[in-house]
Amino acid sequence: MGKITAAIIGSGNIGTDLMYKLERSDVIELTAMIGIDAESDGLKRAAEKGYKTFSNGIEGIVENPNIAKIVFDATSAKAHVHHAEILKELGILAIDLTPAAIGPFFCPAVSSSKRFFELDNVNMITCGGQATIPIVYAVNQVADVTYGEIVATISSLSAGPGTRANIDEFTITTRRGIEEVGGADQGKALIILNPADPPILMRDTVYCEVKHMDEASIRTSIYAMVEKVKEYVPGYRLRQEPMFEGNLVTVFIEVEGAGDYFPAYAGNLDIMTAASMRVGEDFARAMLTKKAAEVVL
Repeated sequence: MGKITAAIIGSGNIGTDLMYKLERSDVIELTAMIGIDAESDGLKRAAEKGYKTFSNGIEGIVENPNIAKIVFDATSAKAHVHHAEILKELGILAIDLTPAAIGPFFCPAVSSSKRFFELDNVNMITCGGQATIPIVYAVNQVADVTYGEIVATISSLSAGPGTRANIDEFTITTRRGIEEVGGADQGKALIILNPADPPILMRDTVYCEVKHMDEASIRTSIYAMVEKVKEYVPGYRLRQEPMFEGNLVTVFIEVEGAGDYFPAYAGNLDIMTAASMRVGEDFARAMLTKKAAEVVL
């Protein structure tokens, strides 16, 4: 069926790790890496691999609008506000890895593909959101979550400048994701940067207050969701059995990275790039199917 072309804007750690993941895709052809620092490690690695590289930011796409049908934006929330307008004008789908939240939230284990051809921008929420919202959703399917709270704990070493600059956006966007995608009536999100040495793996705690407590059904739903997330994040797992007390369900998650570019402890970054790749591939398959149908007609 061929492949759909894609580019990455943002040559930092997240963009570079995504580059390595996209190399394995059978439906996406990475064509370019775009940044603003010609000396960045990401641009250097991309050039070594034979991809086109640009160090003039979004202008690289403006000057080469046919270089990609999908652009993964791994810059910052503030930068994406500007990028989104340009990509929309160019007719290029934007998959936003920042907390800008311009487009609808997408979590590949939960989000529906029915709206693929209506969208020009989708948001990947946050690392904490990608790790925890599937669990909130799983519990809500069988127990009706009235309140969902998540605490994401990550190693300080895996929190780069972009993460630190977007802390406020992280809490706001993740809270919205808990409600809009996870289905909780009310949500709350916290993030903790742990300076431990050696660095800890990403760990997330999910608290759900529910209306209809059914331990067996909730447990089964959680286990099924964990397996679904593991399809694209192999290092995603429960740290222990779900806990039940009164109307409260508590779930403890751990995320180990695949080690493509990040160290294994940076599961918070790995889950973002893995989820983004899965969403990009879902859109690419939809584009290819539509293209094939048009050829038949």
